[in-house]
Amino acid sequence: MARFQKYQVVAKMAEVGMIPVFYHADLEINKQILKATYEGGARVFEFTNRGDFAHEIFGQLVKWAAEECPGMMLGVGSVIDPATTALYLQLGANFIVSPVMNPEMAKICNRRKVAWSPGCGSLSEISQAEELGADVVKIFPGQQVGGPEFVKAVKGPFSWSSIMPTGGVKPERENLTAWFNAGVFCVGMGSQLMIKSSDGGFDYTAIKEKTAEAIAIIRELKSN
Repeated sequence: MARFQKYQVVAKMAEVGMIPVFYHADLEINKQILKATYEGGARVFEFTNRGDFAHEIFGQLVKWAAEECPGMMLGVGSVIDPATTALYLQLGANFIVSPVMNPEMAKICNRRKVAWSPGCGSLSEISQAEELGADVVKIFPGQQVGGPEFVKAVKGPFSWSSIMPTGGVKPERENLTAWFNAGVFCVGMGSQLMIKSSDGGFDYTAIKEKTAEAIAIIRELKSN
């Protein structure tokens, strides 16, 4: 079961403003990435359901994080159907993110009072998602859907909508300024955050530092 309640997850998304997004087939690499972003200040983390036996990795990661990163709210992304949603909720997912808008997934999450963020690419989809109980809607791929200008346009008639773009978000001041000035609730950040060293492995120190830097920029933007 989820360790954190729905309102806690949504509040932390708003507070920190940035959600690392990551998957790797190696459990130990997932642990190190999670630890690096946690030490950098991230408190909500999206593990993506992208590979064979990903749920087995997630189940072990949840248990490890409860001890090593106790304040981290772990959720799962790239979920597209209700059966997979139920599987990950049973493994302790604190929220579910999807690239699509599947109403059947909402029923599963709402029954367990777990946050659900479906992928939307139009006002109609955003409206339907909110009717189904989505507190935060995802736009994906963020840049291809329309980038910050799309968010700004949506926030005109839908000023109450909480929007999280993933795809096209970079841990850079100019990029983050464009997104947050457009009115995003928070952002998801994947490959742009996962810095690698010259030997091709992940540079965990650099990832920690870049996470902290991005969160500091977001905090400044939100305070203004």
